[in-house]
Amino acid sequence: MQNNLEQMYRRALDVRAPWLARWDAAMRYTMPTSDADAATLFDATAADAVDNLAASIYSLMTPPESLWLTLIPESDASPDADAATAALRANLNDSNFYTTIHQCYLDLVILGTACLFMAETPIGASSAFSFTAVPMRDIAILPNAVFHTATMPAREVLEKYPTWTPPADIADQIKRDPATPLRLVQSLVGTDFTAWLDVGGDIENNIVARGTFETNPYIIFRWSVLSGEQYGRGPVLRALPDIKTANKVVELVLKNATIAVSGIWQADDDGVINLNNINLTPGAIIPKAVGSSGLTPLSSGADFDVSQIILKDLRERIRHALLADRLGLLSEKEMTATEIMARNSDMMRILGATYGRLLHEFIRPLTDRGLQILSRRGVIAPIVLNSDAELKYIAPIAQMAVSENLI
Repeated sequence: MQNNLEQMYRRALDVRAPWLARWDAAMRYTMPTSDADAATLFDATAADAVDNLAASIYSLMTPPESLWLTLIPESDASPDADAATAALRANLNDSNFYTTIHQCYLDLVILGTACLFMAETPIGASSAFSFTAVPMRDIAILPNAVFHTATMPAREVLEKYPTWTPPADIADQIKRDPATPLRLVQSLVGTDFTAWLDVGGDIENNIVARGTFETNPYIIFRWSVLSGEQYGRGPVLRALPDIKTANKVVELVLKNATIAVSGIWQADDDGVINLNNINLTPGAIIPKAVGSSGLTPLSSGADFDVSQIILKDLRERIRHALLADRLGLLSEKEMTATEIMARNSDMMRILGATYGRLLHEFIRPLTDRGLQILSRRGVIAPIVLNSDAELKYIAPIAQMAVSENLI
């Protein structure tokens, strides 16, 4: 069993491996995390469009100021669906859901896949739920299996799992340096949970926890998925070639601008002019020998006017891919109600498939797990969706979809 688990884990890492470079590139050109990446980001069109799209999905899918889901009882004998809806909404409002889900929406737009971890809090907490947006680099998935890796100092591992005995080859290292980082792997295959330390050797000897879950706490949802793939593809990944090109064009424009400002110069090596002492600033006086040509501007022949045409086209395509042209135009005052409805209809046709996927991979699992936690704690009577009650999604995007006959 453990050998099979380790094989699944290694296979999941192999499946994820090609995506890491794509995710790094997508993050670099939209949300750079290092100073080096930020220093080479010259065009913010994609970053601005990502913020706009993530905020729009937030207000369309899970608006905190309004009710966006409700339960409809299947029969008169069904448990109190109104009480369950109220309890679910109250616990979501009292939790960190609305601050965390926006992080997931950013991952969804940029990477195409997002992971929301929904944990149960101790009795007495303000909410029964606690949420964490798990970075996709820490998640590896297979059909019906999730592997979550995290790095912890050895000191914390030994405190949290006192029954674990470190292998002999790293026990001395941990004794010398209690802060030695250890890799913890948490796996959920079906409903079976296993946590072990990936420190080499047999998994069986390094298992620190086992258990089962009634519902999956890892809610993984994707923008769109190609047949045979595990990870999603979002609008940033699709627009990445244009985003990279636009960034390069702006870089070249800026380099050309420095030439236009400071110029390119030539001078005779006459032993009088010291090129190391020349400062090309406004008002500078550059000495030259009598009768010499001194410092002479050199025509570069550079004509980069075509760059503006290319850049305009690239930025339009980027904004179009990230729906910024549709979402932004909806707020323009000169548009008529008919034009707004037409653009709204166009946006919904584009988002229709994504909307359906998010209902299946995000909204329903979130509701299932929330109801399971609340019923197990005795807050509500047990409710099974499609048996005791029907989930009715009434967020703004659902109402737009109904008006366009998409559902």
